[in-house]
Amino acid sequence: MTVTQPERNRVMLVDDHPMWIDALSEDLTEVGFEIVAVAKNGTECLQRARAVKPDVLVMDLQIPEPDGATCIDILIKELPDLQVLVMSASGEREDVLRAMKAGAKGYLVKSASKQELVEGVQRTAVGDAVFTPGLAGLVLGEFRRMVNTARANNDEGPTLTSREIEVLRLVAKGLAYREIADALFVSHRTVQNHVQNVLRKLQLHNRVELTLYAIDQGIHDPNA
Repeated sequence: MTVTQPERNRVMLVDDHPMWIDALSEDLTEVGFEIVAVAKNGTECLQRARAVKPDVLVMDLQIPEPDGATCIDILIKELPDLQVLVMSASGEREDVLRAMKAGAKGYLVKSASKQELVEGVQRTAVGDAVFTPGLAGLVLGEFRRMVNTARANNDEGPTLTSREIEVLRLVAKGLAYREIADALFVSHRTVQNHVQNVLRKLQLHNRVELTLYAIDQGIHDPNA
């Protein structure tokens, strides 16, 4: 599979294994990414991500405190256009779901090939949800369970305006808020307000869950 190199190519790597960071840095640099920062623990991750504001954050979950999922949750709230890809040795259900609920865009196990890991970062950078085979179904199944539980006391389900659906579709395509604002000829703040309204109506938590909702409801076709 050939993936076009994205414009959003500033990457930060977080892992407590220096050899892994060195190898991944070399592989990503070879295909045109710029490694703007690295970190080996949660404290460094938060400090350096806030300073450099990367386009893509590639991180392990099992890092010295605060752990990876906690860092993702904090940074997604502060940097809403940040795309996060988890690369972990663990493929356990609890780890995958915790990462996705925190706001990660995708999840790859480290045993994947070099090509799969590099393409995973490329696809994350353009807004795609990337998973090691077998994990995508797990995440979508858990998401459907969450939505069904949230709707248990609302037979008709939430109602979105045509503009909110339009914004949702663009979020699902992976566009940054500023790109959505340009496409719709509105302000960045207006886009943020629409997204917050949709999250509130659907009882969801972040743009990753919005993307899953769009796929589940046929608003977005990830293969289109």
